[in-house]
Amino acid sequence: MLTDTAIRALKSGPRTIKKSDGGGLFIMVTPQGSKLWRLAYRFNGKQKLLAGGAYPLVTLAAARKWRDEAKQMLVDGKDPGAIRKAEKLAALAASENSFEKLALQWIEARRCAWSPRYAMVIERRLKQDIFPDLGSVAVTEIDPPMLLSSLRKIQARGSIEMAHRVRNYCSEVFRFGIAMNKCRSDPSRDIAPAMMRPPPVKHQAKVEARDLPAFFKRLNMDQGEAMSHLALRWTIHTMVRTQETRFAEWSEIEGLNSTEPLWRIPADRMKMRTEHLVPLSPQAVALLRQISDANPYRQAGNERLGRFLFPVASSRTGTISENRMLDIMYRIGLRGKATVHGFRGLASTVLNETGLFSPDWIELQLAHVQRGVRAAYNSARYLPQRREMMNWWSNYLEQAEIAGHQDTASSWRH
Repeated sequence: MLTDTAIRALKSGPRTIKKSDGGGLFIMVTPQGSKLWRLAYRFNGKQKLLAGGAYPLVTLAAARKWRDEAKQMLVDGKDPGAIRKAEKLAALAASENSFEKLALQWIEARRCAWSPRYAMVIERRLKQDIFPDLGSVAVTEIDPPMLLSSLRKIQARGSIEMAHRVRNYCSEVFRFGIAMNKCRSDPSRDIAPAMMRPPPVKHQAKVEARDLPAFFKRLNMDQGEAMSHLALRWTIHTMVRTQETRFAEWSEIEGLNSTEPLWRIPADRMKMRTEHLVPLSPQAVALLRQISDANPYRQAGNERLGRFLFPVASSRTGTISENRMLDIMYRIGLRGKATVHGFRGLASTVLNETGLFSPDWIELQLAHVQRGVRAAYNSARYLPQRREMMNWWSNYLEQAEIAGHQDTASSWRH
């Protein structure tokens, strides 16, 4: 019988060396110096050989255990080699039909409908929270308790809403798998009652309409950088998301010297991946002229940075960061009370309360657009009505700013 000392002492030579341990188990030393376990056995009258790994990764004790398990299979009338082959085929089939592989296929199938950032977020969340537990598991083997166990780990760190979002992503993957004939059911469907309920939706804090004069008064008193102020005002007047302001380009502005100036935001920069048209009020056009004057890269003909409305050379993206606008809100006393995004909610509230404008016009201007062919090919719907509405909104903001100048006692209401 072999010993570890004897195995370590074995040296390679010009030919393969074999040393037996008994019961068909032996170790062979190749001319290259590898020490490999093998098991010789007979099944149905045929001599067969089974590989058992390399020493010392597979220890002498482990090799003997493997030999004994194979011998028991022979006693039971089973071929160890055939069983191993079947296991390898099953493992290969599982890897080909694993949750990770299916999820990545789903992401690729949907990528063209998502923004690059949204696709990156989904892929990162699945890789961090689901793949470690279920990535290598065949989709046909995943049951509700297995998925729930992974989602509860997300809940345990306090991310309850995130756990529900990830569950929705998993559901999309399984439904994609059903359509692709990779699985027969969606195990995420039945686990919602067992998950913690997310807290009530908390809407973005916003400046109230009655506080707009005080807001503009403090905004005009702030000594912050001009470009940041212009970006904030542009965001408020155009009712767009901060991301759309940050990456705005001059090539997107149309008809600046006409009676119908327009900002045409391409689909690949919009959250809903649909082209968005923003009619520009006279006040927005006046802001554009100030923005152009404050843009040194545009004045210098710098093509890389000058194409942006709000360039910042030191920024990784080459554009202004969201924090620059938010910093203004903090400086004028709105930390924890209002956000830049909250002005979209304010616009919606004010415009709806007037009764002058259709809710459809307001929702469309806020880019709350249903997906589909109708949405994709009708970005110009209600454009004349929306132009009138945007002019009204800018006039409303202008009157609030005038009131802020006139009211020396203007302050925040709590």
